[in-house]
Amino acid sequence: MTTASTPHPEPSEHPEQPALRVGLIGYGLAGAAFHAPLIATTPGLRLEAVVTASPERREQLRREHPQARAVDTAEQLLADPSALDLLVVASPNRSHVPLARAALEAGLPVVVDKPLAATAAEAAALADLAEARGLLLTVFQNRRWDADFRTVRQLVADGSLGTVHRYESRFERWRPELKEGWRESADPADAGGILYDLGSHLVDQALTLFGPATHVHAEVDARRTGAVADDDAFVALTHASGVRSHLWMSALAGQLGPRLRVLGDRAAYTVHGMDPQEDALRAGQLPGPGWGEVAEADRGLLGTVDGAAPHPSLPGDYPAFYAGVVRALCEGAAAPVDPREAVAALAVLEAARRSAAEGRTVALTEETARTGESARAEETAR
Repeated sequence: MTTASTPHPEPSEHPEQPALRVGLIGYGLAGAAFHAPLIATTPGLRLEAVVTASPERREQLRREHPQARAVDTAEQLLADPSALDLLVVASPNRSHVPLARAALEAGLPVVVDKPLAATAAEAAALADLAEARGLLLTVFQNRRWDADFRTVRQLVADGSLGTVHRYESRFERWRPELKEGWRESADPADAGGILYDLGSHLVDQALTLFGPATHVHAEVDARRTGAVADDDAFVALTHASGVRSHLWMSALAGQLGPRLRVLGDRAAYTVHGMDPQEDALRAGQLPGPGWGEVAEADRGLLGTVDGAAPHPSLPGDYPAFYAGVVRALCEGAAAPVDPREAVAALAVLEAARRSAAEGRTVALTEETARTGESARAEETAR
């Protein structure tokens, strides 16, 4: 496979339609390891320009994507929106809303890294603006294309588990030392902390599988010495479908629990370990033959105490996100991730913060999830 030490190849273009020109804001971890490689290897897309003022990152960009020009600021990039066909926002969380709004007002469709916004209300306003302008707005919820999640989704859909009553999901890490940066900030505008970082994925996956949540209970803590942002959290959801989801996220897990455990009245499915795609992208590998495949030793177990066996995993497929963006822009297909789903997930995260702060369970109305008006959340007895 191609690695970061060599330029990323440009995909072949459709002979009748030039590739869509993509501007990328941000070339940190999200921009360099996730968005840029996936954009560069998606047929129908061309990485045209990248906003980064860092000399080191500019040199990295020159090595990895020599066809893309470096731009100092987002304002410079958006000064000529006619030079682009799509904008991708992969900058720090507090900049997501103003940059996405500026792009939409300039007439550009937008991909925003998760979380879409710091609040559900801000996310709903962006979705309203995109609809009013007739422009694509979508959110990079790449974990929907993890191998384990794709496999669970198939097992739920085909009835292999029977009726699911409990869903357990974890993103846990062992990072006992604090790192500098906005992710450790307690300022609400930064949307830092582990609840918004990893919880954005966990909640999105739970809602995608089992539908809207009606009740939220959470425990959110800052455990590491000197931490001001949350680094350990648990969120319990009751879905309108009757399923209960238990979601764990931690930076202080010295031993990791199961990545997924799904319990049904016919069988259960348990997976340990993470999807391989993030490590592959961080190592500079690019999608190609065998991409996202899970080793036999890492397959999840399907069955009961009377007999469980390793079940073949669907391969992880992060490239499907940007392929979906191309279809949405060129063929009028639905966005790969509906921004209204991001609004619903943010409403849950806001309810989780409120639950933890006030020591109670929070009920979500359908209107709350749709509009992002967290003030409409109602209290129920714990």
